[in-house]
Amino acid sequence: MSSVKGVAGRLLIGLSLMATAALASGCSEQESKAESVVRPVKVIEVAASEKGRRLEYSGAVKARYAINLAFRVNGKITERPVDIGDRVRPGDILARLDAADYELAVTRAEADLRSATKQVGTLRLFKERAETLYAKNAASKSELDQRTLAYDQALSTEQSAISALEQAKNQVAYTKLHADMAGIVTAVNGEPGQVVGSGTPVVTIAMDGEKEVQVAVPETDIANFAAGAAVKVRFWSQQGTVLDGTVREVAGSADPRSRTFSVRVRIPDDQRVLLGMTATVEARVGGGPAGFDIPLSALAERDGGPVVWLVDRDAGTVRPRSVRLGEFSDDGVMVNEGLSPGDMVVSAGTQFMSDGLKVKVSAADAQQTAVNAAPAAAVAR
Repeated sequence: MSSVKGVAGRLLIGLSLMATAALASGCSEQESKAESVVRPVKVIEVAASEKGRRLEYSGAVKARYAINLAFRVNGKITERPVDIGDRVRPGDILARLDAADYELAVTRAEADLRSATKQVGTLRLFKERAETLYAKNAASKSELDQRTLAYDQALSTEQSAISALEQAKNQVAYTKLHADMAGIVTAVNGEPGQVVGSGTPVVTIAMDGEKEVQVAVPETDIANFAAGAAVKVRFWSQQGTVLDGTVREVAGSADPRSRTFSVRVRIPDDQRVLLGMTATVEARVGGGPAGFDIPLSALAERDGGPVVWLVDRDAGTVRPRSVRLGEFSDDGVMVNEGLSPGDMVVSAGTQFMSDGLKVKVSAADAQQTAVNAAPAAAVAR
């Protein structure tokens, strides 16, 4: 009985040793296979650093000249045939006032003129008669002077009546608000039935012709903008359109609410650019920290801090490197410290990277270059 147990024990020990050997062999094969795996990666090569910063601010396309048109007289609006977005030409009627009272003033002025004209005719006859009698020594010099003075006063009254009539007619004409220039209606502030005073804006027209982009710049960067400075202008709805702009005007004081300065940038005439489009003004200035723009997909996290994975060209492996980030932009993120020109950064699939992992870089990816740029300023709204 004891011999049977001994044989069984030796058999179990032999099976255990065989299983252990097989497991060790399998692990060795897996490790060998893992070490032999070469993962293809997409990379970007960091270009030489430039000394400077890139400032970007968003704004809107506006007309160089936008005019608020108003009535020159008081009254109640009876008609406003235009609306926002309508194109107008010189002479087009934008709005009308009730002209009844002003037409009555014209009637009164016409009556006053007729009366003054008759008075002039009557006093002319008196003056001529006095001159005839004075020539015959039948009237005194003082009487002739009185007739002449009365006649001159009547002429002045007639001229005053003529001016009053012209003024009354002008008042009637002012009850119609006409466009003085060709352009587009961008705002309306009066509706039919509303009583408005003279000088109250009723319609705003953006004149055809020169366009510009208005942006708001914070006080920390306003010193980098000066009249005549060259900038680049891009448009959200026209991704391929990049225009050379020129700073035309910089506000002398900050807006009391936003504490930003208004900057207007002149842009060349382009039929693709329409009023109201969203535009981005980009200015490159010196004196700021240099850095490298990388895509967000190239950024990873390790030990609680940001890292990027660099490719060792000679060994064909990757290794992590800690970086200090700058500001984020639409294109990615700015790396202020941790990268050097010529570094090859993994641009996608960083979640699959591990220290020492074998990688393969395609010839096409090796030619890609990370465009060096300064950190983009937070977009002002």
